Amino acid sequence: MNTGILYAVLAFFCWGLFPLYFHAIGEVPPIEILAHRMLWSLLFLALVLTARGQWRWLPEVLRKPRVVASFVASAILLTANWFVYIWAVNNGHVIDASLGYFINPLVNVLLGLLVLKEKMRRGQWIAIGIAACGVAWLTWQAGQPPYIALILGITFGGYGLLRKTAALAALEGLSFETIILFPLALAYVVWLSVHGQNTFINSPHDSTRWLLAAAGPITAIPLLMFAAGARRIPMAVLGMLQYLSPTMQMLLGVWLFHESFSPERLAGFIVIWSALGLYMAEGLWTTRRTAAAAAAAARTI
Repeated sequence: MNTGILYAVLAFFCWGLFPLYFHAIGEVPPIEILAHRMLWSLLFLALVLTARGQWRWLPEVLRKPRVVASFVASAILLTANWFVYIWAVNNGHVIDASLGYFINPLVNVLLGLLVLKEKMRRGQWIAIGIAACGVAWLTWQAGQPPYIALILGITFGGYGLLRKTAALAALEGLSFETIILFPLALAYVVWLSVHGQNTFINSPHDSTRWLLAAAGPITAIPLLMFAAGARRIPMAVLGMLQYLSPTMQMLLGVWLFHESFSPERLAGFIVIWSALGLYMAEGLWTTRRTAAAAAAAARTI
């Protein structure tokens, strides 16, 4: 249990620091960062899979068109999520990006209702309603919907939905997604190189090249730690820990990047945080109530 919490906290802590990484390579266009992230991630993951001797799943997956199609869809959603997040960080929208991951759990609940036909409890309906009020307030206050947050929340929610029913575990699944994306990323980087626009080659800073190459382990290591933690701790605990990342990102946006955070905007965040608090409290209460009922039933047998 303690080891699982440590793995999960380290994963969320790393994700919380992502704005620092993308800000450090702000000279690189977001789409080029995305391409390098795909290329170096596959290289790193290939090394991990080779070291662990875990390649036997690939030929079997390639013989299953439906599985391949599901991972093509998840790869597209992951690419969209990555691109919007990178663009947001490098264009002064770290706080908006953090909001996307604050609302993501509620998006997951809504997708479960609409797609998986899961039943929602009263507390979950109330939490969704409160969060919708918060989004509506932010929309009215800004004069437009919080597009960045909504796109990030929806794309990552859709990605999570596809991976929930995926045939592969975290390491193999991410590896297969990067294999799918690799040809496009490689073609784009080659095109940039031919036209003399490859920042990796042209940058006068060696630090930029090292940071782009580091995209592989920076992407994969937190995911592997998350997978290791998720196997060892209850989902309720994992759900509470996951808010570490967007909280860190929001604080970085306010304190380090000096983004605007007016009292009106804070009010919208507080409404959404209240919805998350209700959602978490309702989940914990339901879990404890179920466990108590099961224990009482066991005593009567």
